[in-house]
Amino acid sequence: MSSVATLLPTIRVLIVDDHLLFQEALQAIIETDGEMAVAGLAGNGRQAVELALSLRPDIVLMDISMPVLDGIAALEEIRAADGHACVIVLTGSDSPQDVDRARRAGAAGYVTKDRIAEELIGAIRAVVSR
Repeated sequence: MSSVATLLPTIRVLIVDDHLLFQEALQAIIETDGEMAVAGLAGNGRQAVELALSLRPDIVLMDISMPVLDGIAALEEIRAADGHACVIVLTGSDSPQDVDRARRAGAAGYVTKDRIAEELIGAIRAVVSR
């Protein structure tokens, strides 16, 4: 007989951040939740676009400040190619300008890095349940 946990769908998450230690921290947070799994890791905005379109994760966690292609530009490209893509912006900035830029680009959510431990899992669940 299968347990209830095996019947729940797994939320596949793509982590996009240029700092390996931060990627690993996010991965650890996500993997503590039995309903979520890390689908992939990207270290720049161009990789983010490529992986988002090839892996089709349920959620993309995207930093704004990224090498090669900035996170907002990557978000715009992902949303242009897949209008159903759900991207949550993760950033150290809580400036109203960055929040507005992210929302205009199509972000499904916005979480500052100092609030990740308290808000990340809830933000992912809220976006997926829409």
